[in-house]
Amino acid sequence: MIYDLIIIGAGPAGQTAAIYASRARLAVLWLENRFVQGGQAKDSALMDNYPGLPGISGEALSEAFAAHAEKLGMTPVREKAVSITEAEGGLKKVCTKKAEYLSRTVIYAGGAVHRKLCIPGEEELSGAGVSYCATCDGAFFKDQDVAVVGGGNTACEEALFLSGICRKVYLIHRRDTFRADPILAEQTKKKDNIEILWNTVPEKICGTDAVEAVLLRSTKEEKEPFRLPVEGIFVAVGMEPESAILKELVRIDESGYVVAGESCETDCPGIYAAGDVRTKPLRQVITAAADGASAVASACRFLRRS
Repeated sequence: MIYDLIIIGAGPAGQTAAIYASRARLAVLWLENRFVQGGQAKDSALMDNYPGLPGISGEALSEAFAAHAEKLGMTPVREKAVSITEAEGGLKKVCTKKAEYLSRTVIYAGGAVHRKLCIPGEEELSGAGVSYCATCDGAFFKDQDVAVVGGGNTACEEALFLSGICRKVYLIHRRDTFRADPILAEQTKKKDNIEILWNTVPEKICGTDAVEAVLLRSTKEEKEPFRLPVEGIFVAVGMEPESAILKELVRIDESGYVVAGESCETDCPGIYAAGDVRTKPLRQVITAAADGASAVASACRFLRRS
């Protein structure tokens, strides 16, 4: 079978693409290697900026997207795409570990993964006090002291979430101002049990079988690193795009993002990048959903021309 469209990924961009592709009556194959839909969004405890749904959790919003797609007959096949290549007749070949599929167009919505600190102790203590998701692991640190590393929206959201569970939350940021939205920054600064350590970076995560402390260094003053005792450390220093699968086919920028504009078109005809994996000034659920819709519209135009 030759599909009209293969969608790869089931975060907000992939979910929206599936909804719009179903409504366009395309012959679609939807691939997602994870057990649950939602991508990063599902791990957010509070998503207070999605229009019309103030205070909804990321998990609930992801489930609502999934239910909408399922109502239209769209459920992802749980297979991991391992390669995308061009085939004869302008077709695209998507290979998984189980099969090969042919399609006229492909929407890649593979998203991004958490960026790591790449410091001693991080890899060794991952899962033993080092975490990249406060809503996933925060409950394990009830009434304990923890640290969050970062200064953007995610870092502030993580710190605020943890402040309701933990005794003390240290927010470690390498600059002297937040990159987070002003409302989140204000909420973070007002919390009594959140202490912000400005102009500070972690150099080492200490512990034998579990996190015991983090070694910190000032970015402003020439002085010895100091040891901060904590039971957990939550890393929120940004994301890295999952774009390797496309590197031989499309243009990718120096940060690893797929170069594509608001139409989501790449420089390879018939391949579209949607969501956090593409070059864009704002990465939010609402912009990912918009990408999913735009990518399907672009794919439909391509199909009509071919």
